[in-house]
Amino acid sequence: MGIGLMEPIYWGLSWIMLMWHKLWDAIGLSGEWLGTNWDWILALVFLVITVRIIIFPLFVKQIRSQRAMQALQPQLKALQEKHKGDRETLQKEMMNLYRENKANPLMGCLPLILQMPVFLGVFHIIRRLDGTKVISGNKYGGWTLENYFDASAAKLFGVKISAAFSMGGSAAVLCGILGVVMIVTTYLTSRQMILKTGWSEEPTQRMMQKLMLYGIPATLIVSAVAFPLGLIIYWTTSNLFSLGQQMWVLRKYPPPKIGGAPEPKAPVDPEVAKALAPKVGAKPTNPKRKTVKKNVG
Repeated sequence: MGIGLMEPIYWGLSWIMLMWHKLWDAIGLSGEWLGTNWDWILALVFLVITVRIIIFPLFVKQIRSQRAMQALQPQLKALQEKHKGDRETLQKEMMNLYRENKANPLMGCLPLILQMPVFLGVFHIIRRLDGTKVISGNKYGGWTLENYFDASAAKLFGVKISAAFSMGGSAAVLCGILGVVMIVTTYLTSRQMILKTGWSEEPTQRMMQKLMLYGIPATLIVSAVAFPLGLIIYWTTSNLFSLGQQMWVLRKYPPPKIGGAPEPKAPVDPEVAKALAPKVGAKPTNPKRKTVKKNVG
């Protein structure tokens, strides 16, 4: 994605952040308290919340599409059996089925795709708040040089938001703590979804679920070291918003019960569950004794 295409995103995110800063500044949150410039920290937090609220309708559409896809699983399996070996006909019948039931298999990726440019935009902004990358005449979203240098000096508990773990000292401690929170909340966000939807029976989708649950949090260990503090704050805030958002949406749009199967209580891998299941034909450990009444006389 070229810089030219990202310019409107940089401008919009910078403008939102500046507007929130002006609001917090207007109600008296300017200056430092507990070594923190709350006007800029809250501006960054509410930048995340604003963006997530804007794309919230797409998230609802994503959940609805996923529910429709789950409800169609028996019919999709029937089509696969019916048109085995005829890939062209199978694809045509599947698309007709999706269209009739208003299900879109691509909708699940849309919110994530939209969040990536936002993430890159925030990274671009935070990276330029180290006091060295001022570009003459480049005032995103109405920022002045005073705004820029004020934001460059913004701190959270004495650590600049442009600082990273590699700087050592208090920056390493704070980035390390928030980095752990970022990793844990990323795991909990994926786990929360699997708790309600269950593990997929399709091998490829199950692998994707494992990647989301374990792979992405693992890669964030490196990111927590490399990310500036402001970006860690952004990611952690986004995760916390996602947890609350998913809790509401999953309660409002619960997964369909296909074939009367109960919802899974925990994200247990099907292979592990199979290994732990009791063997067929095994004798019960505590068989109930039947009392036999004898006829007297």
